[in-house]
Amino acid sequence: MTAANDLQLTIIVACRNEKGQIRQFMDSLLAQDLSGLTWEAIVADGMSDDGTRDILREYGERNPQLRTIDNPRRVVSPGLNAAIGAARGATIIRMDAHTSYAPDYCRRCMAELERTGADNVGGPARTRTQGKRAHAFAAAYHSPFSTGARFHDENYEGWIDTVPYGCWRKDTLEQLGLFDETLVRNQDDELNLRLIRAGGKIWQSPDIVSWYSPRATLTALFLQYFQYGFWKAAVVRKHRLPGSWRHLVPVIFVLTHILLLATCIVTAAADPREFALAARLWLALVIAYAAANVTASCAAARKSGWGTLPYLPAVFTVYHFSWGLGFLVGIRWFLPNALQPLDNRSLFTRISR
Repeated sequence: MTAANDLQLTIIVACRNEKGQIRQFMDSLLAQDLSGLTWEAIVADGMSDDGTRDILREYGERNPQLRTIDNPRRVVSPGLNAAIGAARGATIIRMDAHTSYAPDYCRRCMAELERTGADNVGGPARTRTQGKRAHAFAAAYHSPFSTGARFHDENYEGWIDTVPYGCWRKDTLEQLGLFDETLVRNQDDELNLRLIRAGGKIWQSPDIVSWYSPRATLTALFLQYFQYGFWKAAVVRKHRLPGSWRHLVPVIFVLTHILLLATCIVTAAADPREFALAARLWLALVIAYAAANVTASCAAARKSGWGTLPYLPAVFTVYHFSWGLGFLVGIRWFLPNALQPLDNRSLFTRISR
């Protein structure tokens, strides 16, 4: 720990054009029980042009612990790294402008970091929604059938491969080399992958409480998980192996659909026997997936309310196909020199914000 760490805690945030969310987030941050702690919060603003910067300035004038710094790259990883570089706290907690936090969130993070001896700690990704359709999106999010991610389980406590946001000792982040600035998405997962492969440990505690707002439309959900799949390919290319083999299941699933459908098209006129075989295999795959989807939808609806059932099969389908398609498009990362940072005009930078 360096002499520069003269505070106990630094909260870091990266945001851009969050006028509609930033007041709610800042109020949640300032409602944290930080009595007795020396702390600061640093917001790396990605050159917002919608009034967000004015709101941040307003809060900073009233609260000297709040600082805003520039993030000219306008994406998350460089902003977080700039905030870490400016941080004076021995402990770093990352927060997100689209999430609300229990008043004891920071204290719980710091207590679990000390108690467990972990290198990173966090809580599960709880959701807060209104309306049947939104509840269906949340129910799918928490179902193991959607992604299989353990941090989606609100009750899980124990060692884990990644957590939302994170709480680290600053020197841990410095030793890891901070966030990978070539990644627009999945920068948290990639950092945690490096941490685990370096012998570190990550702990999840359900006592660390925050609430995430999942996407409310199928289009928005598709774009979100397409992006996750796309950028996950970059992580796999960098590390030569996926952080978890569950990341490849939707890729194999979608690729199998594409290959069987392509075989059906190619053999339809040329070879009726091969066409019949490919068609039967494809139909079997569709039926098997439909059965699994309906079973998982019923299980999720039983927990969340049967009114969510009409929406759940479509939501699960979007989860799986969007991730798989995104990863397949992300195969571009395996081309030579592909891991160069994308500029702010790139399609996959703009849609991933």
